[in-house]
Amino acid sequence: MVTEIRQRPVALPFYYGWVHVFIAALAMVGTLPGRTQGLGLITEPLLRDLQIDRVHFARINLWATLIGALFSLGVGKLIDRFGSRIVLTAVAVALAFVVFGMSATTNVAAIAILITFTRGLGQSALSVVSITMVGQWFVRRLNLAMAVYTIALSIGFMLAFPLIGAIVLSNGWRTAWWIIGVALLVGLAPLAVLLVRRPPQRADPLLNDLSYNVAREYTLLQALSTPSFWVFGISSAVYGLIASGIALFNESILAERQFDASTYYRSLVIVALTSLVGNFLGGWIASQWKMNRLLALAMVLLAGSLAALPHVSTQAHVAIYAAVMGLAGGFVIVIFFSFWSAAYGRKHLGKIQGAAQSLTVIASALGPLLLAETVSRTGSYASIFYLLTLVVAVLALLAWFVRMPSVSTAS
Repeated sequence: MVTEIRQRPVALPFYYGWVHVFIAALAMVGTLPGRTQGLGLITEPLLRDLQIDRVHFARINLWATLIGALFSLGVGKLIDRFGSRIVLTAVAVALAFVVFGMSATTNVAAIAILITFTRGLGQSALSVVSITMVGQWFVRRLNLAMAVYTIALSIGFMLAFPLIGAIVLSNGWRTAWWIIGVALLVGLAPLAVLLVRRPPQRADPLLNDLSYNVAREYTLLQALSTPSFWVFGISSAVYGLIASGIALFNESILAERQFDASTYYRSLVIVALTSLVGNFLGGWIASQWKMNRLLALAMVLLAGSLAALPHVSTQAHVAIYAAVMGLAGGFVIVIFFSFWSAAYGRKHLGKIQGAAQSLTVIASALGPLLLAETVSRTGSYASIFYLLTLVVAVLALLAWFVRMPSVSTAS
């Protein structure tokens, strides 16, 4: 069996887990070509370049994302067995070459296959590795670590979105994708080899963590048997469905409301900025409230932004909608990254995190197709936004009243 060599820690004036937080944040930013938000940056020029119908592209995206979701389950087991360094390095290199291939091909069938691999390696595998890396190193300071992590990745995405968007506008989507591949191959992969280590036997050794014990080590089946797994998992998944659908067709959605492409790119920056605020605020609220109450608040904000979207008519309206959506997203990110290890322990975290990620990936596959089919059949996106508003409102109620995992139920 292949295992990582355990290195003797170098004496540092800080806990080495914070290095992992930084690398994990970079890894999450590296998922951009496999995320719907990243693909959304090149959707319109790609459709024009390859002459692909919008609904046909949504179906390609659906199957690519559904197949890609399987990578979430497999990678969790690999992390638990081989460690984050090996898995992170391998996934980063593989994703880089897939992105290179996508930037060069002109064949629709090849694009479909390559998008599938970007989904599997980026949105699924690399995301699971990134999130798990932080959860493996922190226990009592998990909320703080996840807050720093989400802030770092939000800043990364906030810089990446306008940068890649500008490259797409000035040099085309193929050049933008080639640059991303280079960043993965010569940036992220070497950092993983040099800096990623196995976590200590007990996370946060600098703290006397009396609250952490083996009774909290849930297996995957035990976690799946708790109502909170499904409320948190489905809520996160529905957010992913909404975010992916809007991200892929946001330019088209805003065009329906008579806005141009520049408004779309500005809205991405607003979402990224307010998501960063949501990370700060969500991390603080999570330390004061039960996490299910924070989830309920996030769902209320999300429902409000969805209800308002079909009615935006000015630049100010777009900015307010994007700000509320970003704030809700910032809360959901903090919750999704913090909840699983805090509720179910670290021993089987890779598998549990992988199962939760699979829900979000599957939902994100359905989002663009729902929006594309809606606009194809009705001529407008409005009806699907109203329906999703109702679904999110129900999830807000379930989140408020769900019972959190009991420490005594896991063995």
